[in-house]
Amino acid sequence: MTAPAYCIGFLYWPDTRPMTLALAEEALRIARRLHPEANYEARFLQAEPSMEGDWRLPGEAWSGRIEGCQRLFMLADEPPLQVATALANALKHAVRSGTVLGALSAGVYVLAQLGLLDGYRAAVHWRWQDDFSERFPRVVATSHLFDWDRDRLTACGGIAVLDLLLAVLARDHGAELAGAVSEELVVERIREGGERQRIPLQNRIGSSHPKLTQAVLLMEANIEEPLTTDEIATHVCVSRRQLERIFKQYLNRVPSQYYLELRLNKARQLLMQTSKSIIQIGLSCGFSSGPHFSSAYRNFFGATPREDRNQRRGTNPFDVPPAASERG
Repeated sequence: MTAPAYCIGFLYWPDTRPMTLALAEEALRIARRLHPEANYEARFLQAEPSMEGDWRLPGEAWSGRIEGCQRLFMLADEPPLQVATALANALKHAVRSGTVLGALSAGVYVLAQLGLLDGYRAAVHWRWQDDFSERFPRVVATSHLFDWDRDRLTACGGIAVLDLLLAVLARDHGAELAGAVSEELVVERIREGGERQRIPLQNRIGSSHPKLTQAVLLMEANIEEPLTTDEIATHVCVSRRQLERIFKQYLNRVPSQYYLELRLNKARQLLMQTSKSIIQIGLSCGFSSGPHFSSAYRNFFGATPREDRNQRRGTNPFDVPPAASERG
């Protein structure tokens, strides 16, 4: 006898990449084939109408009501500017009716905007960590691959979507089914939600040299109060000359230059994703004064922090408003 259908809905915004929906649908399809009790029905809903000429993802236009889904995920690849009032009311009604809500990638912004993640852990993609934490201080933003906190499920995006769905299958029908689905999809291993989402350092810097790895980790951990090259060399137990040779060989720059670029890139991330003042950002990234920060920033990026922020703000609708100290 076939088990009753269990509906998992995916409410997506126009910029959602096809890969996310394909991963979800394929995982549920395989589960249905392998397990008689896993009678999942995937339902795809368009949160907003697509622009004329856009490639259309599968699914039906949201019609004003959300009913019949036991779990409902929000999907977006960029933070939606706002959630329509009718949709917001429908989602809140779904919560009151017992629907378990989830969010994949930038879909986490939807639930946060509606206050539906207040007091919950939520996995947020590393690109949006600073921005999200500043906008939604009542949400416990994590750098996990995914979080399952009571009746809220969130995944940071990418392949982590599959990790979360495998966890759903394991919770619903046992680890054996999750393992079988992962084998069908040729997934090397099932990752735990609490694993960190950042790419391993050796992949990011293109080297597995242990002293180089140690030195870069020290730099990343000491952005606000930078260490000297001599201090870093002492911590990793090499001479200053040896450390400079390693950096030159593997990264084609001296340690001080790499450290400066690291701090400037962090500053630019904060500049674009938060409303902190320029001087606050400069100090938090280890620059002793505003002019020092502005000069170093202009030399590296070709524009001052203020010019860069204003230019991005004029072209990117997702940027935050200026800090009070920068208005006027």
